[in-house]
Amino acid sequence: MGRTSDAKSKILSAAQSLFEQRGYSALGVAEICCAAGVPKGSFYYFFESKEALALAVIDERWAAERCDWKRVLNSDAEPLQRLRLLFEATEARQKAGQDGCGAVVGCLFGNLSLEMSNQADGVRKRLQEIFDAQVEMVDTVVSEACERGEVAVADTRDAARSVVAQLEGQVLFAKLYNNAAQLTALWPSCLALLGVRDHQIPAHT
Repeated sequence: MGRTSDAKSKILSAAQSLFEQRGYSALGVAEICCAAGVPKGSFYYFFESKEALALAVIDERWAAERCDWKRVLNSDAEPLQRLRLLFEATEARQKAGQDGCGAVVGCLFGNLSLEMSNQADGVRKRLQEIFDAQVEMVDTVVSEACERGEVAVADTRDAARSVVAQLEGQVLFAKLYNNAAQLTALWPSCLALLGVRDHQIPAHT
């Protein structure tokens, strides 16, 4: 039991790293198994296909990222400060990835959305659910800021979708230019998007 559990974990870890660095389509099952250091038979014991593996990788990554998003966005900080902390955490994660492998790997969900959304309905649906969940969390924070008179938006849900889209877009630019510093534009752009006036901007701590 210990060996099979270890094999699954190794496959998931290797696949996540390879998907981030090289994408989905360019990889074969044999290469993933080689990177994981497990026999090919172990792969099909746990996963019926490479697409099933992709879904498992997505779920594992989102379980970890969802905890990070909740920790930041459900904190006791003021609403706008929570958004700023989310952006800073995103920038720090991309910088850490660049330091670790020499390149900005971007967002796994965004990367797979671009590569697989027209190929795999199951993957597309799962990614939609994840982005919808992100929008929901941001909407809660924007709504709170709106109630406090700190932002000026007509529809908090639409504003939240724009914030998440902007976050994904800046991460994509960071990956394209291999420069995590691209993400420093997130905060001022978000303030402009939400109609925040200078005197309402929370102090950076």
